[in-house]
Amino acid sequence: MTSTTSQQDLFRFLEDRFACAQECTECARACALRASLVDPDGTEQQELVRRKGIMCAEVCDATCRVLSEDNRMDEAGIRVQLEWCRTVCLESAHVFDKAGAQETAEACRACARACTDFMATLV
Repeated sequence: MTSTTSQQDLFRFLEDRFACAQECTECARACALRASLVDPDGTEQQELVRRKGIMCAEVCDATCRVLSEDNRMDEAGIRVQLEWCRTVCLESAHVFDKAGAQETAEACRACARACTDFMATLV
């Protein structure tokens, strides 16, 4: 592998990591906002939306912190965090779609895609 190739791989890795952290932040904001709009004494479906919103926001926030900080987490740990985030985002998107919250659902799907894309750069 040439120096240019390894440098390009490093740039792609860093760009994908940054893009994933950004998507996690956007998803966390959208989910927290969605959760705050739900009446805590609402229907069972509203309670599910509120709980999924809170959980997704927390998982995305934690994932963003893992990606943004030099916390010495190994690649396997980062992969587990990304997979967890991706799974929670896809589950949340499904719940938000059913609740008519398409904008929030799309933020979740975009975050899941970013996690998938970033995992592809991990060796």
